[in-house]
Amino acid sequence: MNTKALGERYHRQVILKELGELGQQKLLSSKVLVIGAGGLGSPVLQYLAAAGVGTIGIVDGDVVALSNLHRQVLYDTADIGLFKAERAAARLQQMNPGIAIIPYVLRLTNNNALDILETYDVIVDASDNFPTRYLVNDACLLLNKTLVYGAVSKFEGQLAVFNVLGNSGERTANYRDLFPVPPKKGEIANCAEVGVMGVLPGIIGTLQAGEVIKLITGIGKPLVNQLQTFDFKTNAWFTVAFYPSLETAALQTTDRATFINAVYEQVCTAAECIEITPADFNKLLSENNITIVDVREIGEQPGLNSFEHLQIPLRQLQECLDTIIGETIITLCQTGKRSRHAALILAGAFPSKKIYSLAGGLSGYQQSFQKEQK
Repeated sequence: MNTKALGERYHRQVILKELGELGQQKLLSSKVLVIGAGGLGSPVLQYLAAAGVGTIGIVDGDVVALSNLHRQVLYDTADIGLFKAERAAARLQQMNPGIAIIPYVLRLTNNNALDILETYDVIVDASDNFPTRYLVNDACLLLNKTLVYGAVSKFEGQLAVFNVLGNSGERTANYRDLFPVPPKKGEIANCAEVGVMGVLPGIIGTLQAGEVIKLITGIGKPLVNQLQTFDFKTNAWFTVAFYPSLETAALQTTDRATFINAVYEQVCTAAECIEITPADFNKLLSENNITIVDVREIGEQPGLNSFEHLQIPLRQLQECLDTIIGETIITLCQTGKRSRHAALILAGAFPSKKIYSLAGGLSGYQQSFQKEQK
């Protein structure tokens, strides 16, 4: 595209003094990966392409279906049965021939996620399932990538920006700070089961594209450490603040090997993780063939000396599965967050064993013991 045509295409946003030619050059030099080319991905992709994001990657292994068309406005009836990533790439290339569009016709997994995400500046989660959301979040943490999140269901949408590098070198909250425990199978219905208003992903997806543009150009303030929700029926907007947590910091994967060996599908569908009360925990202590696993970091206080146990930090759990024996396994931590996550992992790895997590953690256990003493 020649310089004159380039200038004319982006003229209306370049004349904004907050963006200008420098901001447009930042957009043209940027690389954004959009995971999911469905209801959310359609507006995200169209507005990023129109704004002049220089390289756009599209990850989606699904094909267009008739039931998609009321909300996935990138496609029409002629696209039914064709791969979304390829059809989206073709449409976007027609819309803006001056940018690069890279389709990935595949499902994102532990084995391919890091290699794909690594080359992009900003990641957009436009997926529609919990295993992918947790996988993408953890990959972004491992690679130090900023993640723009959106989700929709029925008449409500959500939006947030995760893992942004601050001026002091710290990073903002991530998806696990907001939702530390993956839902069990059937606990939260998806759009195919409960439906979604067609214009809703258009609203949330457009806002996601806006957050990406803000992050790239430095305009305004991105939606960090905040979850914004929108109620279609009342036009009400709600913003809830949340912050990085030391508890959830331990949940993130710290190396490639651990990430690749993680069990996201099992974590988000395991149904045999049962939280037990301190009283039930005391009863189980007397049983044989029981293994207690403290998933806190080495050196965390208070120390645990009143019963035998293994100490395996949560971030090392995957690589130490072969050291955990016994027909009944109880996980514990300080407050119960990490131990529940660990129990879900173990339930996926050992489906025939009884897996429990100590509700409330050691803090709750000690409080319960103190009450009994009074």
